[in-house]
Amino acid sequence: MNASIKLLEAVTPAVVSLTAQISENHPSSSVLGTERHGSGVLIDSTDLVLTVNYIVLGASRVAVTLADGAESEAKVIVQDFDSGIAVIQLDSPGSRGLQLRPSTETALGDDVAIVAAAPENARRVSDGVVVSFARFDANWEYSLDRSIMTTARNAGLGGAPLIDASGHVLGVVSLDLGEIGRSTLAIPVDYYLDHKDELLQHGRRISRPPRAWVGIFCYTFRNHIVVAGLLPGSPAERAGLKPGDVLLAINGQEVGQRHELYETLWSSQPGHRLEFSVFRESAVQQVSVTAGDAERFFA
Repeated sequence: MNASIKLLEAVTPAVVSLTAQISENHPSSSVLGTERHGSGVLIDSTDLVLTVNYIVLGASRVAVTLADGAESEAKVIVQDFDSGIAVIQLDSPGSRGLQLRPSTETALGDDVAIVAAAPENARRVSDGVVVSFARFDANWEYSLDRSIMTTARNAGLGGAPLIDASGHVLGVVSLDLGEIGRSTLAIPVDYYLDHKDELLQHGRRISRPPRAWVGIFCYTFRNHIVVAGLLPGSPAERAGLKPGDVLLAINGQEVGQRHELYETLWSSQPGHRLEFSVFRESAVQQVSVTAGDAERFFA
C-alpha cells in the first residue's frame, strides 16, 4: 500500500488538465464540439505534454492547468493522424515529466493504472491489468495495428496516461470501451517513440505517404459494412453516399469487415477516384468518390 501511495505521489504532479477552444467553423466542431476538456501528461522535459489528438484537433487556444493549480497557455506542436497522439508545448514550464516505456516491454496481466484529470482540477485514479494488445479499428477511418486494452476504467477525461507499476507511461487513454473485462483503450506510446524525432521536427508523420480519406462513420453488421453517418463537407457527403448505405466493394474489391475497408482505402492516395459499390433501396448502385486528405481537411 505504501509503495502504491508513493508511486501516485510521484506520478500525479505530471498529469495536467487541458481545455481547448475550437472555432465553430472548424470541420471537427460539429462532431466534437467547440470546447473540449481532457487530460495530458508531462513527458521528456517540463514543457511537453502528451495527449490524444481529438481533444486539440482544430484548437485555436489550449489552456493547461497543472496539478498545483498553476495555469499555462500551450500550442499544439505534434498531431499524428495515424496513431491519434498529439503533443502540446507549454508557455510556462511544469513539473518533471514521466518516462515513457514501450508497450512491447510489458505483458498481458501486468498491473496498470490510469491517472486522469477531472472537473475542478481533481485527479482520479483507477487500476487494473492489461488484457489485450489486439488490433483495433474505430467507427471513423482509424485503426491501430497494436492497442492496449485494460480493465482499468477511465475515471476522468481522454488523454490521460496509462502507467505501469514503476510509474512509466505505457499509453495514452483514447476511448472508453465499456465492455466486460475490457474497459479502456489506450494508444501505445510506441507510436510516439518510434517516430519521435520526425514528429517533433515536422509536427506530423512525413515519412508515411498520404492516404485516401472520405469522411464516413460506419459499423459492421453480419459481415457487411453499413454507413452510420457522414462528416459534413467530407468527400463522401459531397459524392452522395448516404447513411444506411451498405458498402459492398471499392474499385471492384469486396469489403466485408471494417479493417478491410480501411486497408482498401489507404492503399489509395488523396485525389484518387474511388468507385463504391453500395446496396441502397433494394439495388446495387455505384457512387464515385474523389478521396481527400484528412490532415488537410482538418488543418
